[in-house]
Amino acid sequence: MGKFHGKQQKRAQFVRAQTPKKIDAATLAQRYQNKVNQAQGQHFEDLIDDGCEYYRLRGIADIEKTPEPLRPVEDLGNGLFLARYTKKGQTDYKGCMRGGQAIYLEAKYTDTGRMQQDRVTENQTKRLDRAQSLGALAFVLCSFGAVGFYRIPWPIWKTLKELFGHKYITPQEAAPFEVRIGGPGVLLFLEGIKTEDMK
Repeated sequence: MGKFHGKQQKRAQFVRAQTPKKIDAATLAQRYQNKVNQAQGQHFEDLIDDGCEYYRLRGIADIEKTPEPLRPVEDLGNGLFLARYTKKGQTDYKGCMRGGQAIYLEAKYTDTGRMQQDRVTENQTKRLDRAQSLGALAFVLCSFGAVGFYRIPWPIWKTLKELFGHKYITPQEAAPFEVRIGGPGVLLFLEGIKTEDMK
């Protein structure tokens, strides 16, 4: 193997530092499960993105994924760089519906039968509270195992303990908020929203 110079050497050192020396079976299994969960979570976000495009093309809403702000820490050349997230806890999607109604959506996926309330971080909670106090609609979009999809109104999400006696929601408890996949294979997450839902 040839010698590395400058930035290539730094990149090679970074990669070596991130590569574990030994991987036991439990760690390998956990990594595999994490990758599966990540892929299923990405599939859920892809469904939401497709829904955003569906609503945009029909003039119903203009909702976009909120990009996480990054700060480059090292230029690796050829358009590559190492970066760090500068802020955490922004809501996943923001936009407005026809007529000007603002809407904020936080997307959460789980492969278990429970969606824990604390999956919405403290910072995300503050943002959703603030948006709602200014008149925006706010929801948590949930996917349980990529087969059930739900749009939980923010006031319901915030009061899970009072409503259900625990700080999580199950697919059975979320059933009144289920959203469907439409004919073109699009998650119809805005279907049935009325402005008065959040007042």
